[in-house]
Amino acid sequence: MPLIVVTTSPRVAPGMLSHQAWQALRSGPVLTGSAAHPQLPYLAEAGIEIEVVEPDPRALAGRAVAETVVWLAASESEDFMRAVGNAAVALDEPPLIEVVPGSYDLPGARVLDLVAVMDRLRVECPWDRKQTHETLVPYLLEEAYEVLETIEQGDYPALREELGDLLLQVVFHARVAEDFDMDDVAAGIVEKLVRRHPHVFGSVRAESADEVSENWEAIKAAERAAKGSESVLDGVPMGQPALSLAAQLLRRAERAGAPESLSAAVGQGVARELFDLVRRAADAGLDAEAELRAAARSYRDRVRAWESTTDR
Repeated sequence: MPLIVVTTSPRVAPGMLSHQAWQALRSGPVLTGSAAHPQLPYLAEAGIEIEVVEPDPRALAGRAVAETVVWLAASESEDFMRAVGNAAVALDEPPLIEVVPGSYDLPGARVLDLVAVMDRLRVECPWDRKQTHETLVPYLLEEAYEVLETIEQGDYPALREELGDLLLQVVFHARVAEDFDMDDVAAGIVEKLVRRHPHVFGSVRAESADEVSENWEAIKAAERAAKGSESVLDGVPMGQPALSLAAQLLRRAERAGAPESLSAAVGQGVARELFDLVRRAADAGLDAEAELRAAARSYRDRVRAWESTTDR
């Protein structure tokens, strides 16, 4: 006789089970080790009786020898399920163990865990509870720069962790906010992405990346007009590093058809020279910010090498 283990995801609404799971739950007595299993009320409503028992690997394996038994898995560890398998193998006539997924996590489902953890931290942790959008700004910038550093170093294994730290800041700000939440944040960016990709979600055709960029800029221009923005430069974050700021302003102005003469003789002294360098880098297809960062890293490495050979 088989032992059928039905697994469910805590990130999927209770009662949303696969057809295969419903069939399994009606194939024999159903046991579970958790009286608080979220599926219990829904299974009871469907007429399925659940017996709550103390998780006992040997007893569970032994009972499955004589009859089909369904085990509704809760938060049991892998060690428990491994113990069930070991107990079954030790029997003279071991039962067949079949795992039936009752519900699956969709891509992105673990973000729900992050939202739940952040909700709890905001209530139970004194430090998290006192934070505001303003106090979190340094951490947001720090985490963004750490993501940048892992990419520049090509340290892609570390990138996953750094992206998680950055995602935490997004969820944190959404939790601090009083007039929107994480669902509103996600809904907003989904709407924007769909609106700005009519070649994917609509009937517009775009055969190349350049065509996509042209469509994107046209759509953004229409959005600015709808908002009453008077300048193509509206929305450029002036708090970003100066080299990237100058590059973005030049890029926006060029796309709007601003004459090249406007970028000449901007500022005085070193400021003028720096701005001109940014313009020259853009003309050469280079990112001035990235180029200077690369030079800075090279200088750092040289200083460290000098330190290692110098008796100071």
